[in-house]
Amino acid sequence: MEAAVRAEARVDLAAIRANVTVLRERAPGAEVMAVVKADGYGHGLVPSARAALAGGATWLGVSNVEEAVALRTAGITEPRILSWLATPGERWTEALAAKVDVAAYSPWQLSEIAEAAASRGVAARVHLKIDSGLNRGGAHPRDWPALVDAALSAQADGTVAVVGLWSHLARADEPGHPSITQQLDAFREAVAFAERVGIQPEVRHLANSAATLTVPDAHFDLVRPGIAVYGLSPIPETAPSDQLGLVPAMTLRARFALVKRVRAGEGVSYGHKYVTPRETTLGLVPLGYADGVPRAASGVGPVWAAGSRRTIAGVVCMDQFVLDLDDDPAVAGDEVVLFGPGTSGEPTAQDWAEATGTISYEIVTRIGARVPRRYAGEEPR
Repeated sequence: MEAAVRAEARVDLAAIRANVTVLRERAPGAEVMAVVKADGYGHGLVPSARAALAGGATWLGVSNVEEAVALRTAGITEPRILSWLATPGERWTEALAAKVDVAAYSPWQLSEIAEAAASRGVAARVHLKIDSGLNRGGAHPRDWPALVDAALSAQADGTVAVVGLWSHLARADEPGHPSITQQLDAFREAVAFAERVGIQPEVRHLANSAATLTVPDAHFDLVRPGIAVYGLSPIPETAPSDQLGLVPAMTLRARFALVKRVRAGEGVSYGHKYVTPRETTLGLVPLGYADGVPRAASGVGPVWAAGSRRTIAGVVCMDQFVLDLDDDPAVAGDEVVLFGPGTSGEPTAQDWAEATGTISYEIVTRIGARVPRRYAGEEPR
């Protein structure tokens, strides 16, 4: 870590490549769509995408058109990219110009997509989504026939090509939960109906990270791992990352901005929620909730500093928090590690999730833009 750097999120691109290789091996009969939405789960959209492709991914998945266009603008002309979240008046023409596949949940979406495709004289590549039980995005089963019928009409007009049928699992992170089988059955039924009336998809896809790793029946033609691409377990209660062969790619670290001795009985940070039990050394870490450190980590967040694990002393502030270092030696500029792979004693993103009552997905994704990303393990281009 460069001496002038206040804090940084170091991203190991070799870990991302290796994780995708592991995921390919766990789903040998399917292609891999690496999900790089939300700035690559906080790891960086374009570097993460390139690393995933180098690891063997053959598709990229994003939430919105802006993310897809950013990938194309960065020079990622291949492979296929699927963008799946849209609102009325979406930027369909930009998506089509960038050769991006799009999802449709309803006839109104298909109508807008078809209109944009007609204006460009192309056929939009569309993935129809069935709500198989998550009750989030996707056509409800009672609305599925109408969506498929609208798609067939648009396909007959030459404005749409239905290339995918897909859905999303609600509880794949609970291996063995009966809802998994229920959703599999619902998805198979929806696919069978669509194919029976004339849809011929290139890919059928259902599996997220957890299903890629634990539900082979959900693999179909394509799997869509997200969090596992970045080395974090989607099923941490039953299988931590190392048991799955995954390597966490992000390490969040900073340097002490100040180290000082204080007396026993001193209140620390806003509200004096922490009071020093003895004369001690305090270290000021220049990261706060504006950088993505959860305020819920106040008094519970684990940090590696001065050779040991510490717990945040008092309240996390907007730009900083404090550690009680006891009598261990430290000076301004010494490195502290909030989380990393865990191989050198440092906490992991999963440790932070457990301490703050959330999931590791949120811990890494919320790291703010003013924390620079530094990349290691890049392949020569």
